[in-house]
Parts: sequence; structure tokens; C-alpha cells
Amino acid sequence: MKKILIVEDDIHINSMLCELLRQNHYMPYAAFSGTEAILLLSQEQFQLILLDLMLPGKTGIEVLDEIRTNSRTPVIALTAVSDKESVVSLLKAGANDYITKPFDNSELLARIEVQLRSNSQKQTSQLTFRDVTLDLERFDAFISEQPLGLSKREFEILRLLMENPNKVFTKNNLYESVWRDEFMGDDNTINVHISKLRSKIAKHTDDEYIKTVWGIGFKMNV
Repeated sequence: MKKILIVEDDIHINSMLCELLRQNHYMPYAAFSGTEAILLLSQEQFQLILLDLMLPGKTGIEVLDEIRTNSRTPVIALTAVSDKESVVSLLKAGANDYITKPFDNSELLARIEVQLRSNSQKQTSQLTFRDVTLDLERFDAFISEQPLGLSKREFEILRLLMENPNKVFTKNNLYESVWRDEFMGDDNTINVHISKLRSKIAKHTDDEYIKTVWGIGFKMNV
């Protein structure tokens, strides 16, 4: 059952949305402020977020900014404004879609279904970690939509690390998985490829993506 986070401070609307989603075989989670939403997002993995923009404390846009720092989870904004400038700003901030209040329940459900289906299709061919995206069909890598220009080996190393972001890979693990050959203790081969990977990523961000676990190997910097 797909989990959907509802971030809405109006108790009546939040309750109504929870009931609507339950009736349509989704598992709703309710948050009534931006701070509560961020806490839930750190504890649970959601397939979609319904995000009201007018929230107490953190605004909806601030919550959206935090979501987009490390997640591509689809976000449908619930907004009372519909002028073109506001909508464009909302989409540029990272919302996948929006619906204006008051909204029709059938339309909302249809928009939810579209976003879930679209995201499911993307996940089969894309791998994402923070701002890095790998296109697994075309063997392209991007950071913040900028191409990284990785070699085949660099791509495969990054793919392996991103598929298992919490796992530490020894040089032996990396060599045997990427080169598909027995590791003969040549540290330099792995070190050179990791160094090139880091350099290409560093051209676009100051954030560290690949972490060295001294004496063991490498992992994503979660």
C-alpha cells in the first residue's frame, strides 16, 4: 500500500484527505506543520506528498526546499492561489503538480495516480541520490541536471554505491563487481577512478558525495 504524507494545518481538510485516501487504498500520514512534516520525512519513506503552502512555522515553500535537498518524491502542492506567476514559481521550486483550493476529490485522485505512475516509470530507469541522477538505460549521469561525463567504469562504481548508499564497499568489492575480475591488490586502479569521480562531482558542488571509510573502503556520504 502506497504511503502518502498530507501536510495541511487545517484539521478538517487534513482529516477529509486522510479518509479519501484510505477509501482509495492508500496509507495516509498526517502532518499539521512544516516542522512535523520534516520529522515524519526523516522517519518514513513516502511515495507522494500533498503539501499545503500556507503552514504555521515553516512555509510550504521552505518545506519543499528541504524535501528537494535529498529527495525526488513527487509533491502535489495544495494552494489557494492560481495566478500564473505564483504557479511558475511553485513549479520552479520543485513541485511536480499543484491543485487549487477548493478542489474536486476526483481530480485530486487523478493527479495523485498520474504522479505515482510517472514516478514508478522513472524509478525503473533512473537512480537518484540527493542531486545526482543516473539514467540506467542511456548510461548518463547528472548532478543538478548538469552532465557529469563519466566513463563506463566511473558510472558503474557510482551506480553500485548509489544502489547501496549505506553499505561500505571494500576495494576488493568494487573491483570484483565493476571489473568482474579477481582483485589482485592494485589499490591504485580503484583510487584513480574514485578520485576522478570526486573531481567531476566537485565541479558542480562543494558537497561530499563519496565518503572514505578509512581502513575499509568507500560509501555514499548519507
